[in-house]
Amino acid sequence: MSASTSTSDNAPKHRKPTVIITIGMAGAGKSTFVQRINSYLHSRDPLKPPYILNLDPAVAHVPFEPNIDIRDTVNYKEVMKQYNLGPNGGILTALNLFTTKFDQVLDLVEKRAESVDHIILDTPGQIEIFTWSASGAIITDAVASSFPTVVAYIIDTPRTTAPATFMSNMLYACSILYKTKLPFILVFNKTDVTPHDFAIEWMQDFEAFQAALSSHSGSTDSEGEPTYMNSLMNSMSLVLDEFYKHLKAVGVSSRTGDGIKEFFDVVEKSREIYEKEYLPELERSRAARDKSLQDLKDDSLDRFMSDLAVDRAQNPQAASNDRWESDEENDEDDELDVNIIDKSEEPWPGQYIDVTRMRRQGEEQINWPRPS
Repeated sequence: MSASTSTSDNAPKHRKPTVIITIGMAGAGKSTFVQRINSYLHSRDPLKPPYILNLDPAVAHVPFEPNIDIRDTVNYKEVMKQYNLGPNGGILTALNLFTTKFDQVLDLVEKRAESVDHIILDTPGQIEIFTWSASGAIITDAVASSFPTVVAYIIDTPRTTAPATFMSNMLYACSILYKTKLPFILVFNKTDVTPHDFAIEWMQDFEAFQAALSSHSGSTDSEGEPTYMNSLMNSMSLVLDEFYKHLKAVGVSSRTGDGIKEFFDVVEKSREIYEKEYLPELERSRAARDKSLQDLKDDSLDRFMSDLAVDRAQNPQAASNDRWESDEENDEDDELDVNIIDKSEEPWPGQYIDVTRMRRQGEEQINWPRPS
């Protein structure tokens, strides 16, 4: 008996899957990148496909089959119509609505945690979701509190050859890094079109960036003096020099697959950073928050009991009529409205299907029978 108990205690625990949150501007190639790493993980031996979440409510087509798709829960066009919003506002609001059910998403993901090694989140190109929107903070905090999480910031390398565009991307990356406080990977995509060597050089050598900035058209005014924009970017590059030291960068081609293995090597190193730095800080902040909440509850309970004692002393007849509500009166509130769908699960008999939310596959023509 003791031998079997010791054997079960010494059995290795299953390693939690690593969450990869892909973030980047519209057109950077996030969905294509997700498809490429999905294909790479499918080709490994032993086969362990990733668990994929699509969080873009407005995308018409994705080159992979997501396990959880926001489009099955929130109708993006209906959100625009009901809230009188434009495209960007509709995407942000749809994601805000989806995050109200994110506890159900986590429940579904945790059920699959034993059978997968990677969980991948494909996000919209509206990058402001992760710079100031509440939904971005809720998603990153909720996922990172349950699983080792890294952020992959996808950059369109051919469009970053201009120093101003490069600086804009770095400022966005800096904002997201300090907002999420998670291990951060710069992924220079589309290296089959433009190699990313210039970007690595600019990050490692301040003078190289200055030289590229001064040689770029429009860096001086009519009198030969540096323009305001030129001086501003020079100053910002000095500020970001410390920021670059804490970043890991890798070049990939989502089209050819170059650099994908190196990307996963960096993901593994970033996971170690999560476990050594982020997780202890998370546990400290969680303990401090729990203590603060408990102190607040204890204080509220003490004041309540004090007021109750005074009330009962002043009105003993009313105190004798106090009673708790019966359990039957609260039964109606115990039902949970679950409408997050895990496509990898088989439908069960009697499952409710909302046909008004179903999306047609392809351009199939359906002729519905007319009533006789």
